[in-house]
Amino acid sequence: MPLTPEALTAQGEVVAWLGSLDVSFAPDEELWFIVDGVESPRQIGSDASGGAFVLLPSQHVLYVSSEGRAGVIAESFEAFIQLVVARPYWLDILKFSAGGDLQEMRRAADALEATLDDEDDVNEAREEIRSRLDLPEADDPVEALYQAVAASDAIVRATDGSPFTTLFNRFSIDNNPMLRNAAA
Repeated sequence: MPLTPEALTAQGEVVAWLGSLDVSFAPDEELWFIVDGVESPRQIGSDASGGAFVLLPSQHVLYVSSEGRAGVIAESFEAFIQLVVARPYWLDILKFSAGGDLQEMRRAADALEATLDDEDDVNEAREEIRSRLDLPEADDPVEALYQAVAASDAIVRATDGSPFTTLFNRFSIDNNPMLRNAAA
């Protein structure tokens, strides 16, 4: 049976572990964006930077940043949880994607993993979440993220009607001395 937001939130300890990976399952009271073609977007959570996670009618998970970027990040709720567990810095992978280059995303993922400040805590959270949810490891979470964002056709707008842009950002890890050094 596929993992659902309801099944997940019923497991308080797992929700707490996911909170340590910067995902909250307490949605905002009022949405601050519009998704074209979706009458009532279902926000299922948020992150510490003010971004929102939305479960679309297609069951894809959409991420809407507070900085005007949006896109589908996972093909299902379970794939979303697998992504967050495997790569809790997934948003930084997109930031350093060099405009959506899969190889740059892989470089960024490797560098970000190497520079985790709390590696032991993250690994413990990964093990606990996977164990409690009987969640398999994602085969290739970076490629799955790339594919989801690249294929995203969701059009998200601010309440004033202005469209959001893609989640792929133009930076590469070469623009960041710490990550550049970690990749060397």
